[in-house]
Amino acid sequence: MAFAGAVASAIVLVPAAAAQAASAPSVTARQDAPPAASPAPPAATPAAPGKPAFAWDLGERLRDGAPLGPGVPVPNVLPRRERGGYTAKIVQRTAVREAPGGKRRVWTATPTTPHTGNATRLSVRTARYDTEGRAWLSVSLPRRPNGAVGWIPFDDVVLEHTTYFVTVRLKQRRIEIHRAGRLVRSSRVVIGAGATPTPSGEFAVYEIARQGSPKDFLGPWALHLTAFSNVLTNYGGGPGRVAIHGRGPDSIRDAPLGAAASHGCIRIPNDVVTWMHGRTPVGTPVRISAD
Repeated sequence: MAFAGAVASAIVLVPAAAAQAASAPSVTARQDAPPAASPAPPAATPAAPGKPAFAWDLGERLRDGAPLGPGVPVPNVLPRRERGGYTAKIVQRTAVREAPGGKRRVWTATPTTPHTGNATRLSVRTARYDTEGRAWLSVSLPRRPNGAVGWIPFDDVVLEHTTYFVTVRLKQRRIEIHRAGRLVRSSRVVIGAGATPTPSGEFAVYEIARQGSPKDFLGPWALHLTAFSNVLTNYGGGPGRVAIHGRGPDSIRDAPLGAAASHGCIRIPNDVVTWMHGRTPVGTPVRISAD
């Protein structure tokens, strides 16, 4: 397949990220399952202009609220279709730790991403306090294994929010984009072939890369995800990162929408990926489900 700049035709390749992933220690994926006795969130208040009606200010809660006990998750943080998700904008070189207040570094976050130079925004999964009452954020990491998370101090990032939530349904071969719980765009897609399937799980947009031409194999845009192929650990010199991208003429001839034909990426119509690139920012949660 053809290449577009530094991006491969079916799996987006990020050589710099590949080297970083190879040198970093392994991270264990965590489940965000709050205990039954978690304290209730503050009562909802009318939304300010531009904010969804369901939102409550996590930043205000972490800055001004009383710390919860160590290990108790702050409620209403996990990304959901109904509310989108929080993102942590990295503003300085930040050590990502294995646990809140922990000493073991599992990754290093930098203010810009290595391949495209986008501002780094990591999807926030949950929030907890350490034994000293300092707030920490669990974030999705753009590295193997799929679903890997790490912890960064809340005080070291800029907390932001997106109302968008992307769902890719593998069995249905569809992508759905919700904004504050309302379906605003959907389309048939091409998913991974049987030998190189698209991985399922909870991911996020990591980088947004403009391609050289809409006629390139990847179409006009590629949204690199925090997901990786479970089959291709190295592809064309890169780490096998999965992306949502468009379809140039060669891609259209290769497989119709609704097919299972890629090396793991999700191919979507050019008008949809162009629409997405300006609305689903870096850090937008992406759920790839088996249904």
